[in-house]
Amino acid sequence: MQLAIIGTGYVGLVTGTCFAETGNNVVCIDIDQRKIESLKQGKTPIYEPGLDVLLERNIKERRLQFTTSITEGIADARVIFLALPTPPGKDGSADLQYVLQVADDLSKIITKYTVIVNKSTVPVGTAEKVAAVLAQRLDRSLYDVVSNPEFLREGVAVDDFLKPDRVVIGSSSEKARKVMDELYQPFVRQGNPIYFMDERSSEMTKYAANSYLAMRISFMNEMANLCEKAGANVDWVRIGMGADSRIGKRFLFPGIGYGGSCFPKDVKALAHTAMEMDYDYKLVNVVMHVNDLQKKILGGKVRNYFGSDLSGLTFAVWGLSFKPETDDIRDAPALDLIEELTGAGAKLRVFDPEGMNNVRQLMGDKVHYAEDQYDALEGASALIIVTEWSEFRNPDFDRIASILVHPAIFDGRNVYSMEKMQTLGFYYESIGRKVVHPHVRETLAVQDGSIIRERGTMD
Repeated sequence: MQLAIIGTGYVGLVTGTCFAETGNNVVCIDIDQRKIESLKQGKTPIYEPGLDVLLERNIKERRLQFTTSITEGIADARVIFLALPTPPGKDGSADLQYVLQVADDLSKIITKYTVIVNKSTVPVGTAEKVAAVLAQRLDRSLYDVVSNPEFLREGVAVDDFLKPDRVVIGSSSEKARKVMDELYQPFVRQGNPIYFMDERSSEMTKYAANSYLAMRISFMNEMANLCEKAGANVDWVRIGMGADSRIGKRFLFPGIGYGGSCFPKDVKALAHTAMEMDYDYKLVNVVMHVNDLQKKILGGKVRNYFGSDLSGLTFAVWGLSFKPETDDIRDAPALDLIEELTGAGAKLRVFDPEGMNNVRQLMGDKVHYAEDQYDALEGASALIIVTEWSEFRNPDFDRIASILVHPAIFDGRNVYSMEKMQTLGFYYESIGRKVVHPHVRETLAVQDGSIIRERGTMD
């Protein structure tokens, strides 16, 4: 099938490349000349595992092309995907100016029946707005507007697209539904469903899904904070909860708040939609409030330990991206932490496998960018873990102890087990678990059916 993708950001590039991988002829369109020239050379502007391989292969096979000309790009397209930015305004509303502008541009150049698909995350009613713009110049027989929200997780987006757990398509047109069904059949051969529904329900589904997942994260973060006060271990609480089939195991890991391009923006947009409908969506508003507070938790632990004035102290920070396997730093908790600690006078040495260039572009020389994770430790009074990259999970603790000025670790993602940390001699604070002190060892023994706690001095 002949496809055009307008917008080569995260969603557009993954979408276009994966459609090409299944044999479609795809033209990706963007106004950024430098980006387009780079993509023509097979260089991806984002870090996403597996994407570079598919990009290079499909360019070589001439199934994937790039252009800055919208007229050229859509000339043969049967389906046009709009993968355009919808940034949040100050009130949380999604800015549709780019989507509606492109719709206006298309209305001037479409000459045959075309399915126009909103792939961007957009508010309820956007498909109708796009259709209204097209109707100003086009005969109704020349287009259908479809809502087809993406459910891609950064770090595993290629797998998510090629093997979706579901495809959601909103359209009131049977003709458009048949085109979309044909397009997506190669991705659902193992029986995963394509759900056809009306446009508004499709648009709402994306916001509902992301807001619910954000709510689970905020719930567990609140539970972790309570566990600390109650002397419980949130790890065991999470495991016990997740074993309930009605709840499930995913999105129950506590931490220092969610970030990224989707959850913060989509929760705000849902709250704004509710406000426009004169509905007080209390739970969504609480989710946002809890997340804002949770981003301050780790900095608060550091300052409670070292004091409110951190002048003269240096800290190592491992992890800058909002999650592992991505270079995306949008709304990343690390940014809040950097502002808080540098504002208190601290110097930071930071390391992230993929996100440092993006932080450098945003913050300049506010922090020192280390060559590797151990270089970040030089002269540091403590190690602060913000993102749970795999390479941070089993480090050389002896090397860490030998470099750090003070043997302290503040773990915002519960990367290390309590049992391991109790044997290593670090001061260790995590989320929703007891503090491990460097000279106190706690062992558990069973005696006469009861758990006996024994505390002693570390050797």
